Amino acid sequence: MSKKSIFEERYEKGNTPWELDRPDSHLVGIIKQERIKPAKALDSGCGSGWNSIWMAEKGFDVTGVDFSKRAIEKATELSTREGVRARFRVKDFLDPTIIADDFAFVFDRGCFHSFDDPADREMFAKNVGRHLKPSGIWLSILGNSDAAPR
Repeated sequence: MSKKSIFEERYEKGNTPWELDRPDSHLVGIIKQERIKPAKALDSGCGSGWNSIWMAEKGFDVTGVDFSKRAIEKATELSTREGVRARFRVKDFLDPTIIADDFAFVFDRGCFHSFDDPADREMFAKNVGRHLKPSGIWLSILGNSDAAPR
């Protein structure tokens, strides 16, 4: 079973322990602490959209991408329910042309560290570089407290 199929099935069944049902506290803290101004933002591996929606509420122009169609459906439903405007697209972040746009802020909570293959990690970083403006900020929250360190 492919990684995409596994995630699709988990979103369908609601077996998504990585979903917090709130924005990530690290994202909130860093944006406030570093006084990151609202800008065009990309949320890679956005899942059900909590971080994208929080950023949109704070004035960011957000596009959330995830390779799970069901995750994007959930993000779109949540955005509508919360009355927040954020764009969501089904895209694989390892695809070299994620979206034809440049972003001042790229956020990743749990996408980069899900790749075990060094070539996949390299492609992820290249894609961030392709979509990040020269003076932009890339913030990744990495790790998993349930897994052994590697």
